[in-house]
Amino acid sequence: MRTVVNTPAGSGSTAAVFFDVDFTLIYPGPTFQGAGYVEFCGRHGLEVDAARFPAAVMAASPILDDVHQLRYDEELFVRYTRTIIEGMGGTGAAADGCAREVYAEWAACRHFSLYDDVKPALQALSSAGIKVGLISNSHRCLDSFQSHFELDGLIAGAVSSSEHGFLKPHSSIFEAALDMVGVRADRAVMVGDSLRHDIKGARRVGMGGVLIRRADGASTFGRRRSTVPVIESLSELLALL
Repeated sequence: MRTVVNTPAGSGSTAAVFFDVDFTLIYPGPTFQGAGYVEFCGRHGLEVDAARFPAAVMAASPILDDVHQLRYDEELFVRYTRTIIEGMGGTGAAADGCAREVYAEWAACRHFSLYDDVKPALQALSSAGIKVGLISNSHRCLDSFQSHFELDGLIAGAVSSSEHGFLKPHSSIFEAALDMVGVRADRAVMVGDSLRHDIKGARRVGMGGVLIRRADGASTFGRRRSTVPVIESLSELLALL
């Protein structure tokens, strides 16, 4: 990177930019909001309160923030989802089956929308000769993701934790992505909404990092609190590189 303040020592111009997927490039629709959870639970005979959804998500969040669990395990995500259901008032054995259905549906691209700034930003990077990659802590098929959102031809390489075996911030998933596109760590940047998983993980292997703070996302790191560049739109990204 040329002007970003956290440029790794010895880096040259940026040759690749990697993106987190969920809440960085896409956001969930009604299926994964309070009303959607009510429908999921209703199919399993559970009565839950949609108004309790925001607080339930916040209470469950530490489960996914546990960086000590770095091997991909679907049970981690099922437990996270079950905790949300329980926080909304759903209890009993049926909560587990419901959580597994929610987990399975999270992989379906039709439930998500692409942020408006994504395609223009990826096109601008590609036009500038910068390779674009994806690194996701997800079980979503990233080939299907590219096709569904008409991003074919813009992505040089993609690694999902479910296929790789390790979750961000484990160093190996970043190294695998770098190898895939043939770029050194000191010429690559990671963009994501999680300081812990995306940015710290990338910096550990020598990559640069840019934190995106989406208005509807989970990132709580403001410009003053973060030690890395923070953007609110991907339209700001190319100027940093």
